[in-house]
Amino acid sequence: MQIHLLKSKIHRAHVTGASLDYEGSITIDVALMEKTGLLPFERVLCSNLANGNRFETYAIPGDRDSKAIVLNGATAHMGRIGDRLTIMSYTMIEDSVANGWQPRVVVLGDRNTIIDERGI
Repeated sequence: MQIHLLKSKIHRAHVTGASLDYEGSITIDVALMEKTGLLPFERVLCSNLANGNRFETYAIPGDRDSKAIVLNGATAHMGRIGDRLTIMSYTMIEDSVANGWQPRVVVLGDRNTIIDERGI
């Protein structure tokens, strides 16, 4: 049997921009994507700590070390610059290995700098 478990999480990411005219998605600094194992175009679930909104979209890589977290298209309505997001992706794994599973997690502080990391 397979079960869904958390694969990657970027916790307390500050929204740095929004673009209604973009096709859609969330732009994430590629260094943060690599650190957490997020792939380009991977489906993500986002929760906004400021307003409680939860939404799904897909991740696209932003400029390396830009610290960018940009809401694009319809997702630009889900938050404002400065809001804090939790960005999560999930995976299916065999239940036989679930007890030892560790997601890749980064916690961000001011200016989207990494202040803690786990499972990396």
